[in-house]
Amino acid sequence: MILEAAMLIPVLLLLIVGTVQLGKITYEFYTIKKMVWAAGRQLSVQQGVNFCDLANDATAQAAINSALNDPTGTPIIAGITTLNVSTECADSTGAMGPCAGCPDANPQPGFLLVTVPNGYNVNVRIPFLNPIPITLNPYALVPFGGVS
Repeated sequence: MILEAAMLIPVLLLLIVGTVQLGKITYEFYTIKKMVWAAGRQLSVQQGVNFCDLANDATAQAAINSALNDPTGTPIIAGITTLNVSTECADSTGAMGPCAGCPDANPQPGFLLVTVPNGYNVNVRIPFLNPIPITLNPYALVPFGGVS
């Protein structure tokens, strides 16, 4: 009986720790996914956003900061300080691709693609193993409804 318990307890411990780590990764992925979607949704309904220079557009930066931070200004997830936003247009065949027009004209996108630059790294910690790095790459493709 003791021998069976000694053999079974490490296996059960690994299963429990693995389940907790899977829950942690799932929680972080969906939190980041919600942040990315919120930024895309906020940007998609704004008027007069300069898609040729999003880094210096106050409206775009306010929408991104609103999605990344809680009401007190504290980041929701500490490692994410910025998001990539790219405009997507459909060509005559319906295939998606980057919008043309910058710097001559501000494009009227069909969609906004919001991503986390270089992904978000999470280390999975399981006893008796080295930390396993996993890169989360959530994105949101949001239809554009504003006027650029």
